[in-house]
Amino acid sequence: MIERTLYSSDHQLYADMVRRFVATEILPFHAQWEKDGVVPREIWRKAGENGLLCTSIGEAWGGPGGDFLHGAIVTEELARVVAGGPNFSLHSDIIAPYLDAYGSDALKQTWLPRMVTGEAIGAIAMTEPDAGSDLQALRTRAVTEGDHFVISGQKTYISNGQLCDLVIVACRTNDAPGAKGISLVLVETDRPGFRRGRNLDKIGMKAQDTSELFFDEVRVPRSNLIGHEGRGFIQLMEQLPQERLLQAIKAIAVIEGMVDETIAYTQSRKAFGKAIADFQNTRFRLADVKSNAVMMRVYIDRCIELHLQGKLDAVDAAMAKLQATEMASKVMDECLQLHGGAGYMWEYPIARAWAEVRYARIAGGTAEIMREIIGRSLVGKNR
Repeated sequence: MIERTLYSSDHQLYADMVRRFVATEILPFHAQWEKDGVVPREIWRKAGENGLLCTSIGEAWGGPGGDFLHGAIVTEELARVVAGGPNFSLHSDIIAPYLDAYGSDALKQTWLPRMVTGEAIGAIAMTEPDAGSDLQALRTRAVTEGDHFVISGQKTYISNGQLCDLVIVACRTNDAPGAKGISLVLVETDRPGFRRGRNLDKIGMKAQDTSELFFDEVRVPRSNLIGHEGRGFIQLMEQLPQERLLQAIKAIAVIEGMVDETIAYTQSRKAFGKAIADFQNTRFRLADVKSNAVMMRVYIDRCIELHLQGKLDAVDAAMAKLQATEMASKVMDECLQLHGGAGYMWEYPIARAWAEVRYARIAGGTAEIMREIIGRSLVGKNR
């Protein structure tokens, strides 16, 4: 098999540590968290103590000063064993970078050290009941009153919604049409007028809390503005390539984990007096999914390299997300089939993986949006 060359010795040691943490602190308890619909805050603090959170945040803000690859390792190790409950990647590799890139020094000093330790948990609120992939249609408003914003609106499908202490809210701060009126504002969840809705009942990722959020004239200081007023949409577009790469990283890790698990299962499961793996049909199907996994891994690792160099553009990220997430859905279906009836039982990892990867084709922009991004780039080049 092709050897991965992405990790330095430091990254490999870190990956070994993260794998041990997942095996001892997460996997034994994950089934209960799925029943509860949420993970305990204690696991966030333990993750912080062990250096699993906000790995790319600099030492000036209490972070370890690592790079994106350290965060990608955490994402991979959780995805490989279908431990989707602790949404560390959203907190560490999406929320924290918004603060790091655009937030004032005061906001960074207030929140980043607490996010690094797991004391404070972050969320981002973009999606609304009538505005999903089309962010320009969002209706949540932040009206200026003196030195405050007064925020009113509703958000839905918000990951970390039940646990979060801070929410970066995409809202309209002026009447400019489309994207021009959108800004990002940090809202502390202990402010009057903020309310969490129900913990949503999802097909998969049952241990990860996902909520509706309501803002009823929530007053926050204008100093909670992330970046510049009216540039929220641009800031979102600047950060979305990393979010989409993270979805691709999760997808390939799930593929690899479940292909290995399926190979082991077919070698141990007997039918008609011999192992399922001894049937030619099984070997051919395993050959297909393994080949797909190896080829996709090479491409995703190359995208990670480009991102570490600051060279991954929006089209590359869209291609990575589109291909990895769609391949994951197909591979999970094949692997579930090779498990037979056991594959449909929630106690088997493949059942959870099958349910969870379906969301990856929606999160961070739907597959249709990815095709639109890629397609526009092709048409534009040929005009």
